[in-house]
Amino acid sequence: MIESKKLLVRLLSPLKPYLFYLALTLFCLTISRLFLMVWKFDRIDTTDDWVTLLGFGLRIDLASISYIIGIPAVISLLISGIPYLNRVWNILTRIWLTSTFVLLIFMEASTPAFIEEYSLRPNRLFVEYLLYPKEVFSMLIEGHKLTLLMTSLITTITLILAYQFFRKQSILSRPQPKWFERPVLAVIIFTLAFLGARSSLQHRAINPSYTAFTNDPLVNSLTLNSTYSLLYAVSQMSGEVSSFELYPNMKQDDVITEIHKAMGLEKTQFPSSEFPTLHKQTATQHFDRPKNLVIILEESLGAQFVGSLGGLPLTPEYDKLVPEGWSFNNLYATGTRSVRGIEAVITGFVPTPARSTVKLPNSQTNFFSIAKLLGRQGYDTNFIYGGGAHFDNMKTFFLGNGFDSIIEEKDFVNPEFLGSWGVSDEDLFSKANQDFITKSKSGQPFFSLVFSSSNHDPYEFPDNKIELYNTPKNTRENAVKYADHAIGHFFKLAKQENYWKDTVFLVVADHDARTTRSDLVPIPSFHIPALILGEGITPKQDSRITSQIDLAPTLLSLIGVDSTHPMIGQDMTNVGDDYIGRAIMQFNDNQAYMKGNQVVILQPQKSPKTFLYENSTLLPSNKVDPDIIKQAIAHPLLGTWLYNEKKYDLIRTE
Repeated sequence: MIESKKLLVRLLSPLKPYLFYLALTLFCLTISRLFLMVWKFDRIDTTDDWVTLLGFGLRIDLASISYIIGIPAVISLLISGIPYLNRVWNILTRIWLTSTFVLLIFMEASTPAFIEEYSLRPNRLFVEYLLYPKEVFSMLIEGHKLTLLMTSLITTITLILAYQFFRKQSILSRPQPKWFERPVLAVIIFTLAFLGARSSLQHRAINPSYTAFTNDPLVNSLTLNSTYSLLYAVSQMSGEVSSFELYPNMKQDDVITEIHKAMGLEKTQFPSSEFPTLHKQTATQHFDRPKNLVIILEESLGAQFVGSLGGLPLTPEYDKLVPEGWSFNNLYATGTRSVRGIEAVITGFVPTPARSTVKLPNSQTNFFSIAKLLGRQGYDTNFIYGGGAHFDNMKTFFLGNGFDSIIEEKDFVNPEFLGSWGVSDEDLFSKANQDFITKSKSGQPFFSLVFSSSNHDPYEFPDNKIELYNTPKNTRENAVKYADHAIGHFFKLAKQENYWKDTVFLVVADHDARTTRSDLVPIPSFHIPALILGEGITPKQDSRITSQIDLAPTLLSLIGVDSTHPMIGQDMTNVGDDYIGRAIMQFNDNQAYMKGNQVVILQPQKSPKTFLYENSTLLPSNKVDPDIIKQAIAHPLLGTWLYNEKKYDLIRTE
């Protein structure tokens, strides 16, 4: 018995640090997961779901740890009896185990704040924000001091304790396996690590789709640990997510047929075989001189905050303007990020599970935008933003695709207020008004995209501008109310200027605020306001379902521009009041297609799910029209295909 124990100690001696790492890490990740589950207990329906969460969580954690320690453990076994070399490797092992353990704990410590904002574990957004340290650090300092302090404290304590702990796990003074035992042990450990990392004997290794078991994306994400969630997202970023890999497949000809059918156009209206969505749009209105176009993109202004749409009473200025213009009361955003809203409103591109085309490499040039189209029609085009236009890659994308110039934070002289995300919305609109006055004197038509930022965490805005809705001052609700105050400020200025009579204005949200709903795709959280204003715009309360991708084609008609373009959105001036609209919504890797009250939701590597949308609730149903299911599948496939093949642009023969 004693001899057997000595043999076991000798054989496992090189593995002692890894075994301790395995036990400690599993314990900490499980405690973290239990904390999150207790915190979000109301999202977990049954006892079985708790067990499933912990079971899948254990598998994901074991897979993560196997990736971390598998190869180092094999190397430790192979060199365990080699003097000096094993001494150096022992130091490297201590550094590796300490640093990876600290990373795991740091990510778990960062998770509650991320969930509070995005209702998911850290994903690729976590990485994307790190690309902009100035803005992010300012946001953390101003609005998340406690989160920053607690995360830093936990990480520092973990670093100190972990280094001391793993320093004591040295193998140098212990008996080592004999030379002929090491290769056998190495093969065994490698096999166990390989099986642990895959955690499945099926064709595919375990992944987030494998562990998804509910209709609640947050609950599904709790099966992961945050380091795994983040690194998996990074791996997806390196090879951009393809709709063809995630969703049901369809032949290319069938995709085009379904898209053309959804657009309500005949094949003869598509002149180019190279660009399959390129088609002629004849404006429903014409003027001696095409009108100017100003698009005001409002940060995070969901319908839930708009009084005239049944939301909180935070938008009195916007609500005053509604009777003067064309109000879209049933409009839906295509996503939950600003770049997704920009993509939809400025390019009319259909959303896909990949990042927005604002950030993708193949769309930085030779990609359609209405700025490019209007530039070819003789318009002066620009982007006006109160922050740094480098954020979210906006500057590169805009300048590469038709925008003549950019006005950003550095171009504002002595602004009244400067916050983490740039100048205040009032400063922004005052600057825009002056720019429009100057442009209007030249006689050249202009197009401008104006993007607000005051309604962004940490919700900073000037004092004594509004009557606060709640306390403390820096809340989302107060920021919305200030952003609305700035809209009123702009239109008071604009109506006094000569350019007013020659300009069509669109006020639209980029997306709603972050959602905590548990649906596969939380449709109410995609509901946003949009209002078209200007001299000659007939006031209208429009309750037809509309998507952000419908706005650009509609605006082209309203400013009197005939064009040939690849946008698949509907010109809402060209369809009747009985038109049954559709909306397309991307939420993480899920996509919803809603036509009337019928909804199809696509999930990675799963069959489409069908629902009826009634009273803001998704009700499972098998009564959805099969043609709607086909259209739901065709749209994201189209987006991936057009992007990959670079077939979303204007042609020079136009």
